Amino acid sequence: MSETNKSEFRTLPMLGIPELLPYLKPYRKLLAGMVALGLIASIMDSIMPLFNRYALNHFIGEQKLDTLGLFIITYIGVALVKVLADFISLLMAGKAEMSVNRDLRNASFNHLQTLSFSYFNQNSVGYIHARVMSDTGKIGELVAWRMMDIVWNVSYILAVIIVMFTLNVRLTLLFLLIIPIATALITYFGRKYMIENRKIREINSKITGNFNEGITGIRSIKTMAIEEVIDTDFKTETDHMKHTSVHAMHYGSILSTLVTGIGSVALALVLWQGGLLTRQLAIEIGTLSVFISYAVGIMDPIEMLTEAIAGIIAIQANIERFTKLMKTESDVADRPEVVEKYGDTFHPKKENWEELIGDIEFKDVSFQYPDGKELVLEHFSLKVPHGTNVAIVGETGAGKSTLVNLVCRFYEPTEGQILIDGKDARDRSQLWLHSNIGYVLQTPHLFSGTIRDNLKYGNEQADDAEIMKALKLVNADGIVAKMENGLDSDVGEGGDQLSVGEKQLLSFARALLADPKILILDEATSSVDTVTEKAIQNAISTVVQGRTSFVIAHRLSTIIDADVILVVQDGKIIEQGKHRDLMKRKGYYYGLYTRQFEAAAVDSMQA
Repeated sequence: MSETNKSEFRTLPMLGIPELLPYLKPYRKLLAGMVALGLIASIMDSIMPLFNRYALNHFIGEQKLDTLGLFIITYIGVALVKVLADFISLLMAGKAEMSVNRDLRNASFNHLQTLSFSYFNQNSVGYIHARVMSDTGKIGELVAWRMMDIVWNVSYILAVIIVMFTLNVRLTLLFLLIIPIATALITYFGRKYMIENRKIREINSKITGNFNEGITGIRSIKTMAIEEVIDTDFKTETDHMKHTSVHAMHYGSILSTLVTGIGSVALALVLWQGGLLTRQLAIEIGTLSVFISYAVGIMDPIEMLTEAIAGIIAIQANIERFTKLMKTESDVADRPEVVEKYGDTFHPKKENWEELIGDIEFKDVSFQYPDGKELVLEHFSLKVPHGTNVAIVGETGAGKSTLVNLVCRFYEPTEGQILIDGKDARDRSQLWLHSNIGYVLQTPHLFSGTIRDNLKYGNEQADDAEIMKALKLVNADGIVAKMENGLDSDVGEGGDQLSVGEKQLLSFARALLADPKILILDEATSSVDTVTEKAIQNAISTVVQGRTSFVIAHRLSTIIDADVILVVQDGKIIEQGKHRDLMKRKGYYYGLYTRQFEAAAVDSMQA
């Protein structure tokens, strides 16, 4: 056995169940009932052959029919108990699986909402999606069906052995010689089969990923003329899938043949020794029929039991990944006393929330990203009075978003403080702060649903009149006017029914609808044409009045009237001041602005 498999079997006794107990506790009665009914069903299954024994010995051997009526009634009663136990236990198992799935998914999704940006920076969407959907689904399967498989098969095998011993010890001992050999062979080839199937799932994931990239990236593929490369990669994976699947089928065929073959050997032994005992009148023909039934039927439960145990071992990895997610702590978390006063993300105590004015101060702030090695801010101080318009500029990738991420408490300072209205931001809740911030992203995102639904994320109490007012402020009312169903028009998944500029305008209106005290525009005009940009600029000049605003700018012409401009290079602020002052210094900002001005002039001449 490999070290990996040894490790897996060493973890089997615990199965990660202790970590799952809080999620299983609400369903302990359901699970107990499911197990009890499974035991009843398996016991009924194990004693059914005894009816054949009685019928052969009494009705046929002795030719007595005096108890036929009672026999039929008892037989029907046992069969009915078995059928009802099977039916109800299956319903309960299904309910347990769906309930546990729901609770685990809700818990993991809710926990994800509490984690900071660094977690999402370090983990891909696909990885997180697998934790919330795939891992929880496997755990639900373990709790319901794997548990039922083990309960039913173990109880059935034990009940069969007990019944056989009560009927004939010699024949039972002979029969039991087959079981260890059968178990060892079935376990060995079953594990091989499981390993190959695991490889198939991994390859299938790669094929799915390649297929997804081949479709979503079709424009890039065609423009770079790499169709042959992509096609070759896809064929390589599908060929790998074919060979691995054939290999798995070999083990599956061996496993199936083993079950049938060992069952046949067991049956032959029973017929051989049972026949001799019957001739010697040591056992009755009815007893021999019971052993024949068990010899034919016991191999399937052994196979199912080994498969269930192998499945549990495999699911151990899902449990570990789920519990690791749930134990992950946010880099940004409210202190217990803050939660006690202001509430948390899902249970806010808004009655204790102070009104936010908008004075912000960076007080000797140093910052290093959790997955970084160098400080990107070092002993930085800046006072931003209420109503100040701060522009942040720099080359692409220079680190312009760091400051606003700190203002929003998406990250915490490594050293120093960020004061909001003169008080450390960590002394109030994240939700209080986020509820007072309007954020317009460079890449606009709309949720599936209608225009109205999307805008009301900014303010759930907003009526249509308030929504239309916000739309007019950013000149987005024309988008609604041209849509067939107006505010009830569906924007599609991710807003794919709209252009990038239209999505940006709607996301801007959504931010305004929240009436934020702090407004953050993350290159909000970089995805729109010059006409739309001018419309947004007119709206910005109106809505920033009376609000503290941070504008991450790509086009420097849009921020020349800012109260203060912060120039970022390699993640550090190298210049700050008003546009006129920075131009006089003829430093880094001067070079940026001059290059953009010249590039714009060339574009204008070419147009």
